Amino acid sequence: MNEQARPVSDEPQMRRRVEMVVNGRPRSAEIETRLLLVHFLRETLGLTGTHVGCDTTSCGACTVRLQGTPIKSCTMFAVQADGLEVTTVEGLAQGGKLHPVQEGFKEEHGLQCGFCTPGMMLVSAALLEENPNPTEAEIRFAISGNICRCTGYQNIVKAVQWAAQKTQSGQAATTVA
Repeated sequence: MNEQARPVSDEPQMRRRVEMVVNGRPRSAEIETRLLLVHFLRETLGLTGTHVGCDTTSCGACTVRLQGTPIKSCTMFAVQADGLEVTTVEGLAQGGKLHPVQEGFKEEHGLQCGFCTPGMMLVSAALLEENPNPTEAEIRFAISGNICRCTGYQNIVKAVQWAAQKTQSGQAATTVA
């Protein structure tokens, strides 16, 4: 073997401490700098609601909110989120109450296999914060970066519309069991 060509496994791994607020809780860990945010959330923090789909930002299964903005965590390094706020699907419910989008997905049957659901919910929650009364076309545009292979999207759209109506009417949220 060439003296200059060393196997990757012998390379020293660069590590760094990251600190961020995840779902309202300060979290920190010593990680490899090449660790993707999706893997940090799933493997380091045990937040498995964030799914790994395509690893290319095409499907949206890995969507989380960074500083309130939906992002695809499969192509972002965890160190890039250092010092920032991350919300996963586990962080949507607050104070033992489901988020209206979570309720909407339940009430309007907005999921089948559930693989795309966390990303769809996070994108939908962000949409409703920005636009509390979106049209069907605006909802479809907002979720267009997330692929659902099961539902045909109609019930997802209905779920977001349901959540928008509930939010506007100010109805109390369902308690998480």
